[in-house]
Formats: sequence, C-alpha cells, structure tokens
Amino acid sequence: MSAVYFLLLVLPLLSAQTFHWGPCPTPCVQPNFKLEKYLGKWYEIEKVPSCFSRGKCSEANYSLRKDGTIKVVNSKVVKDKLRSVEGTGVVRNAAEPAKLGVSFSYFNPYSPYWVLSTDYTSVAIVYSCTDFLNLFHFQYAWILGRSRFLPSWTMKHARKLLEKEGIDVSRMQATDQNCKDKKKKTAD
Repeated sequence: MSAVYFLLLVLPLLSAQTFHWGPCPTPCVQPNFKLEKYLGKWYEIEKVPSCFSRGKCSEANYSLRKDGTIKVVNSKVVKDKLRSVEGTGVVRNAAEPAKLGVSFSYFNPYSPYWVLSTDYTSVAIVYSCTDFLNLFHFQYAWILGRSRFLPSWTMKHARKLLEKEGIDVSRMQATDQNCKDKKKKTAD
C-alpha cells in the first residue's frame, strides 16, 4: 500500500519526464569507451524534457579532477540569466566505463549517465533511467554535440539508435541554442 501512496506523491512530477511502467530497459553502451576523449564541452541538441531541463543554450563541461572523479558543470540560460550547477561524475565499474553516475548534491545518490554512442568529436547519445521498485521508471535521453547544431542526418541516426534500444523518443524536444548574449548576464 505504501507504494501506492508513493506513486500518488510523484504523479505531479510525471508530466515532465518520460514515465513508463516496469523496470528500466538496459540498452547497449559505447564499447571501449574512453573517458579522456569524452571530456570537454558538449551542447544539448535534443532531450527528453524533464523538470530540471528548462532553459536554453544548455551545455555541459566535463573535466577530470585530481581525485579521479569527473567535474560536471551544466549551464543554461533561464529568464535571460546564466545559471550553472556543478556536480560530480564517477565511473561506477571499471569494466563498464560508459556507465557513469552523476550527482549534483551530496545528499542525492548518483544517477545513471550511460553513453550509448559517441564519436568523441561531434555527437554523443546519452541515456539515464531511474527505476522505482521495478513498478515504473523515468527515462531521460540526450543528443549532445560538440557544436551548437548538428546535421539532420546525424539527428536521424541518433534517434534511430535510441529507438533500436527501446527508448521512447516521441517526446524529444530540440534545445534552443541561439545564444549570442549568453555570457553577458549572469546570476548566482
């Protein structure tokens, strides 16, 4: 019965994420993933919308810290103000380096951040899924680029890969990357 109450509490959040019944799928990830080649700046080209993905000019910058963790800095423009948040990424299992975990708070566990495919120089396809007692799950997916815009054939290929892995792309939305004045206005 407590699962029913829990479900009622999270129902208002469902409108933002892609919600599905049952456990998370387990898509294939990038074979022989090389974290060092993945580091650097990536722009969000398309995503499955979420409560934390509002804004425009979204980008992520990944760098290695001295302790071996990954510094993750996400930034975006919200209401004409530049907003940034810093988090930590970890390789959870050295045998599967493309299955990372990312957290933006000391109080939250690491969320899955799986690199399904990347060529390291132009495009990356990333997936995350959070499962609740194998009853239901929330899916997130991102198509990232090293530049603010990707060719349409690259986008079609990325969506097809996600679909082939059983990931719902029907709600994916393009991210506004028209960002001429991004650095002019900042906020704490």
